Amino acid sequence: MDTELFDRGQFQAELALKSSPIAAFKKAIAQADSVLQARFTGGRDIHKLIHDRAWFTDQILCQAWSRLPCAADPGIALLAVGGYGRGELHPHSDIDLLILLREDNADGYRESIEQFLMLLWDIGLEVGQSVRSIGDCASEARADITVITNLMESRTLSGEESLRQAMMQAISSEHMWTDAEFFRAKRAEQQARHAKFNDTEYNLEPNVKSSPGGLRDIQTIGWVALRHFGTNDLRELVEQGFLNEPEYNILASGRAFLWQVRFALHTLAGRAEDRLLFDHQRTLAQLLGYEDSDAKLAVERFMQKYYRVVMSLSELNDLLMQHFEEILLRNAEAADIRPLNARFQVRNHYIEVTHPQVFKRTPFALLEIFLLMAQHPEIRGVRADSIRLLRDHRHLIDDRFRSDIRNTSLFIELLRCQEGIHRNLRRMNRYGILGRYLPEFGKIVGQMQHDLFHIYTVDAHTLNLIKHLRKLGRPDYQEKYPLAWRIFCRLPKPDLLYIAGLYHDIAKGRGGDHSELGKVDAEAFCQRHQLPAWDSHLVSWLVENHLLMSTTAQRKDISDPDVIHDFAVKMANQVRLDYLYVLTIADINATNPTLWNSWRASLLRQLYTETKRALRRGLENPPDREEQIRQTQQAALDILVRAGVDEDDAEALWAELGEDYFLRHTASDVAWHTEAITQHPNRNGPLVMLRETAQREFEGATQIFIYTPEQNDLFAVTAAAMDQLNLNIQDARIITSTSRFSLDTYIVLDADGGSIGDNIERIRQIKHGLIEALSDPDDYPSIIQRRVPRQLKHFAFDPEVTIFNDHGGQHTILELSAPDRPGLLARMGKIFLDFEISVQNAKIVTLGERVDDVFVLTDANNQPLSDPQLCERLQSTIIKTLGSSAQRSDNSPPSQIAIGP
Repeated sequence: MDTELFDRGQFQAELALKSSPIAAFKKAIAQADSVLQARFTGGRDIHKLIHDRAWFTDQILCQAWSRLPCAADPGIALLAVGGYGRGELHPHSDIDLLILLREDNADGYRESIEQFLMLLWDIGLEVGQSVRSIGDCASEARADITVITNLMESRTLSGEESLRQAMMQAISSEHMWTDAEFFRAKRAEQQARHAKFNDTEYNLEPNVKSSPGGLRDIQTIGWVALRHFGTNDLRELVEQGFLNEPEYNILASGRAFLWQVRFALHTLAGRAEDRLLFDHQRTLAQLLGYEDSDAKLAVERFMQKYYRVVMSLSELNDLLMQHFEEILLRNAEAADIRPLNARFQVRNHYIEVTHPQVFKRTPFALLEIFLLMAQHPEIRGVRADSIRLLRDHRHLIDDRFRSDIRNTSLFIELLRCQEGIHRNLRRMNRYGILGRYLPEFGKIVGQMQHDLFHIYTVDAHTLNLIKHLRKLGRPDYQEKYPLAWRIFCRLPKPDLLYIAGLYHDIAKGRGGDHSELGKVDAEAFCQRHQLPAWDSHLVSWLVENHLLMSTTAQRKDISDPDVIHDFAVKMANQVRLDYLYVLTIADINATNPTLWNSWRASLLRQLYTETKRALRRGLENPPDREEQIRQTQQAALDILVRAGVDEDDAEALWAELGEDYFLRHTASDVAWHTEAITQHPNRNGPLVMLRETAQREFEGATQIFIYTPEQNDLFAVTAAAMDQLNLNIQDARIITSTSRFSLDTYIVLDADGGSIGDNIERIRQIKHGLIEALSDPDDYPSIIQRRVPRQLKHFAFDPEVTIFNDHGGQHTILELSAPDRPGLLARMGKIFLDFEISVQNAKIVTLGERVDDVFVLTDANNQPLSDPQLCERLQSTIIKTLGSSAQRSDNSPPSQIAIGP
């Protein structure tokens, strides 16, 4: 009797002093909550904690039940079912009760039952309850797998145990749900549950209870074991020979860790919360004793522990569910055995060792088994006993093993297979082989970056990248990724791409530049696997430069021939360009499925195409700007003449425009702009036009062209107006003519990330809103105060602002990295207005919770910013306006100012 938690004598005395029992029950519950909370913060063993709570709840329920007239009636009993029936109770877990009747005569007990439930309600105890006779239990259990599962874990709280025994006999496998049927149903139930979480343990906000590898997976093993063996006690399953000692330890320690996390979650949330929301992750990490390090935040260390635990539990769940399948379903099948070699054979579509000493006598078989599965795609998996042997012998993978040419050859041969590369690398990771063979890979297993951009752990993202690379070679992906598909199919050595993919993020979490550190690891891999020098150089170059293409496409003006030339110089040859393009496509898709859209696809396609042209022209022949301008003008003029536009009118307008305009716009756009301007009835009023962007450039977005008298507040007014119209600016090109008119092109996406399309009403709304704002710019549009989305609130960090003048000395570049917030670009526009700064160009990139924007600026006289004090004030104002007192989430360097080229 735990009198600190519940003193029965004191409780009875409290009852005797009160006219109503409610106060005594509430006082006992409040005292127990306080004691349990103190025990939790004091580090009490989690097993005892959840059993303590269940035991206390037993006492309260029994006290409440004992007050009923029917309490001693042998025809009725109070049972705990479900998780509570197992004696497990977290602070806000469901308290599931069954009021079990011997006969179908619920009406005779109605008043007592209502009195009991009313008391529980009054004292604040929320329960889930059902009232059933033994016959009801049998009929409902026969029809519903969930019902029988709950009933199987029942225990008697008050009343005769014989009632429960009779009920258990009625629902036994002799009468319903044979062991095999029950297993099939629970397996299907688990598969459906996993599908809701995309069959991955690695969600940004996982569910401790229901996600793959969560508590429900452990419970599923227990339920099937209970049906088959008559016990779900993990220790007894070891004695039965179903579990071995290492597996027991994984299950027991994993369950204890998840119980601890769930108990803390319920406590923090004050309700039955099983989702590891961002709202709680940092606090949980601190509560559970994790601390920041130079390379990782405490929350990242905590989440890595979580992901590694659930990955181990998922692996074990797979093994044990397969073991059940072999025991319960396949024993009745005739054995169809097909030899593969002296070490392995296939039994009923599953590979297995030919004898238990295979891995001990021939350790290279630890890799060979995965190669065989790739070479024989009809094999469905590994038999449970062989998985156990894999796990038991993976310690044999040491430095000597990793340097053995037999093993290095097997691994390279796997990467050169026609099928099954991703599937078997994933199996190797799941069974703990990949992290042993590549220790540097083992360090990133379960490692999560605490942001909204990287939605997978580093190991899951890496294997996902391999999957996307494999897809690019499939005929059914030709339509979705036409250019990448064509390039992939002509790559001379795709296996080099897979190696680069394996190593591109291998150094995440170490501190320092992960691309440079990863290059070193990739070089060591290539040397150990005896790759030719050319192959090794390409792999290490890809790892070092894997971010180059995406950052260039998204952060630089790729319509500028100099940008293309500089990028082409870094590529050096067509082979590098091809490999990097395909790797970049796969990397973006594998990082976050919401990132890939036709907008990003068109940016990368344009960068690839223009760079390919530059490489063919020869790096010794830099682009001829005048020739490019002449070609653009001539092509635009051809379009205009066919449309009936006077050639002299067009050339008169063009004479007012600088070279940048023709370098930064296509001939189609120049013709579109020119025709509209020359036919604009009100030359002093704003002209606003919308159309879907051309395929070659910003496909998938909407292009908004604005022609209006130039003014300092133009960008600020436009950004604020577009914010009010729920438009997200992706790119801004701002040109001022000699006649002081501004020709501005904005590439925008709608609030949902799509283009405006041919929605006539939406187009009319945007045109009207922009013309109204631009016609009276002094009536500055108010910046909408939208609520910050829940997830974004948990990623506050101080903005980083870097200011420097470009190499040409014509513009000032301002790079901004800041938390994404509603109205951010409108606020930046207002700051530029207040400082009398003109925006000449802008590249807007939003990655998860972070924006990485680049602004090309001049002062009011169209000159670069040259006053360091002004730049310091600008920087300070941006940080103050957009900033937060929170610490930087990525240990990033402070903002910088560098005036001068």
